[in-house]
Amino acid sequence: MTGLRETVARAARHPAFKAAVSLLERLDRGRDGVLGVLTYHRVDSPSNEPDLYPGLISAEPRDFEDQMTLLSLRYRVISLEELLAVRQGASLPRRAVMVTFDDAYKDFEEQAWPVLARLSLPATLFVPTDFPDRIDGGFWWDRLYAAFRRTGQSKSIIPSLGSASLLNPRERRTAYDRLREHTKTLPHDDAMETVEDTIRTLGVDSTENPVLTWDALRRLSRAGVTLAAHTQTHPLLTRVPPERAEAEVTGSILDLHREVGITPQAFAYPSGAVDETVASVVKPLAPAAFTTERGLNDVASMDWSRIRRINVGSRSTSALIRAQLLSWG
Repeated sequence: MTGLRETVARAARHPAFKAAVSLLERLDRGRDGVLGVLTYHRVDSPSNEPDLYPGLISAEPRDFEDQMTLLSLRYRVISLEELLAVRQGASLPRRAVMVTFDDAYKDFEEQAWPVLARLSLPATLFVPTDFPDRIDGGFWWDRLYAAFRRTGQSKSIIPSLGSASLLNPRERRTAYDRLREHTKTLPHDDAMETVEDTIRTLGVDSTENPVLTWDALRRLSRAGVTLAAHTQTHPLLTRVPPERAEAEVTGSILDLHREVGITPQAFAYPSGAVDETVASVVKPLAPAAFTTERGLNDVASMDWSRIRRINVGSRSTSALIRAQLLSWG
């Protein structure tokens, strides 16, 4: 799969690909009721925060500005509130696109929001509400990445991984990637125990919290950013019991209401983890819930508990984004 993504990314940078997309756009008149939703995580340069996992950088600042300028010229960017109005009978404009951000990293305010505000583009920020103002570190994947990056050990016995050579950055990244993928297959509590054991083994813990504070979130909300729920502690909801999943969703909604005020009834599944049980838990709590399943949405027939999104990654060129937004109508 990684090789396929790299091949697609290389092709998307070729002038012939850009020309083909431009031709298809001229032929694509748009279809009524089709919604595209873009997912971003971080907008930053890897060197700015070297201890944070760079795989969540969706775009560097200059690329993000190019992408948003493209949206402002070619599409009708709508807010979450406008989408919820569609569910109540309002019409969806042609070439409708939403811009969403997961996890509420600080670089949203520093890098992304100034561009969005200048272009008058609405955005939705899904907030894991246990992290703002938290003093004991940030997300597990960032803490784990920092531990591998900064450890002084050249070889170690890693829990659930075994003996791992850590002589150079490439070996450390390989070990991190293997453990990160393994961790996501475990029940949540076992996964977090594995993370903590590994951090202790490596002898390094990053205490920096990269998530926006509640003061910053209130400031952004007043400026026009829509905030919505993303659980409290960001577990994969398919890896916890249903009653815990319900508590995570409910708690996240109540936290936002307490700290910010009433926010739209919407939710994004952490890492897109959803099954029938999780969807049945979320439906009564959030009439609109967003997955990470790639694709466009036909609002006349879509499952509002599993709204598709198009993930934007560091290899996503503007041409590739444009290609994924073609309605083929």
